[in-house]
Amino acid sequence: MNDEPALDSVLDEVGPRLRRIRRDRGATLGALSEVTGISVSTLSRLESGRRKPSLELLLPIARAHQVPLDELVGAPPVGDPRVRAKPIVRHGRTMLPLTRQPGGLQAYKVVQEPGTQQPDPRTHEGYEWLYVLSGKLRLVLGEHDVVLGAGEAAEFDTRVPHWFGAAGEGSVEFLSLFGPQGERMHVRARPKQS
Repeated sequence: MNDEPALDSVLDEVGPRLRRIRRDRGATLGALSEVTGISVSTLSRLESGRRKPSLELLLPIARAHQVPLDELVGAPPVGDPRVRAKPIVRHGRTMLPLTRQPGGLQAYKVVQEPGTQQPDPRTHEGYEWLYVLSGKLRLVLGEHDVVLGAGEAAEFDTRVPHWFGAAGEGSVEFLSLFGPQGERMHVRARPKQS
């Protein structure tokens, strides 16, 4: 893809913009030359488009006019920085991916609606870590059947038969970190102060 025409268009607009900004501030080429250390002839050629702008020339001019460099070159506005992850909804469970790269450690924010689902423990390769944000999470893990509340965490090898879902009447919101076998999570907790 060739961006030459777009680049040329942006560069062609710099000169008139420099002239307009200088005149709006009531400055002469001579006064701008004194402040920036750029010769009057170079400033004139920049404004007329006979000299290509460079950072070496534009930075002192931006500083002298006290404007961002973007304003001198007419940089396009920055796009919306918000990340819009697509939730995955299955069987009353909404999973919002928090990581984007395939493979390796995967993180999800999960909301599980209450339901009448019966535990159906499964196994697969990997290691999982769960942290309950709100509500109650029922975890069936091998021979264990536990309910985790807000602020509680569990970690386990997913080769052990496991199942989890909302416990009680309300939904449960939790974080799930899942990694390939051998990638154990390391949680460090500060001991309680007496």
